[in-house]
Amino acid sequence: MTDVTAPTTDRLAVTDPGTIPSHALRRVVETALEEDAPWGDVTSETLIPATATATATLAAREPGVLSGGGVFVSVMHAVDPSITAEVHVSDGSRFDAGDTLVTVSGPARSVLRAERVALNLVQRMSGVATLTAAYVAAVAGTQARIVDTRKTTPGLRALERYAVRCGGGRNHRTSLSDAVMAKDNHLAVLLADGIDIGDAVRSARQRLGHTVHLEVEVDRVDQIEPVVAAGVDTIMLDNFGPDALREGIAVVGGRALVEASGGVNLDTVAAIAATGVDVISVGALTHSARALDLGLDVAVSA
Repeated sequence: MTDVTAPTTDRLAVTDPGTIPSHALRRVVETALEEDAPWGDVTSETLIPATATATATLAAREPGVLSGGGVFVSVMHAVDPSITAEVHVSDGSRFDAGDTLVTVSGPARSVLRAERVALNLVQRMSGVATLTAAYVAAVAGTQARIVDTRKTTPGLRALERYAVRCGGGRNHRTSLSDAVMAKDNHLAVLLADGIDIGDAVRSARQRLGHTVHLEVEVDRVDQIEPVVAAGVDTIMLDNFGPDALREGIAVVGGRALVEASGGVNLDTVAAIAATGVDVISVGALTHSARALDLGLDVAVSA
């Protein structure tokens, strides 16, 4: 299974969403197919002639932004490499209800076995991309980047993060291994041990390699100065209203990137972006996106 690369035509995203690592995609597809048909598809194997062929179209039941067209094809090929496929709409592109997104042809049993897993993934990913695009549109004209969080579906992070990029968003750290990010529970442990956060940040800065990003979350304006003075790269202002965000940005004074988090939704994100923050992290992009309504219309011939 090769890397899935998004076509570059009709792009919504500011930057190319790139690829899904082949090992991550393979793991998801193999696990999902084993879960769905651990001992084969007894329905199709019982009812559908082995010689039957099928042509199926992935069709949109509602408008949205596509993500996972290549993933859809990868599921089909994982079941049966003889299935042929044509992707009609590029990942990261808008489509309307009624549009044909992908067409596949091949042995009917194979298409039917792959159908549910392929649909589940492309529906989920397109839902994430569509929601992300709405947030990106809401902050247009500001410097704010819309980014995801680690609030992803377990096992699907690589796919959901790709979907965020298809919608024009950016990715936060991929895992706990990527950066130092001290959040409220870390600070609570430090406080309980009598350790000053400023001292902890300075100590961490001295021990970390120069390429490791250091971010700290605060929830009050008075916490900002000691954290920034200690040498953070990014400071997260958690659950700050627009006025408090402007005050916090003034205290930071350009010495670190400013990330806003908490209380972010489509009704509030424009006002948050207008304060001048650099980054807005939105857990809802992945934990609250609904699956888009896409269907697979199958025509079978003996």
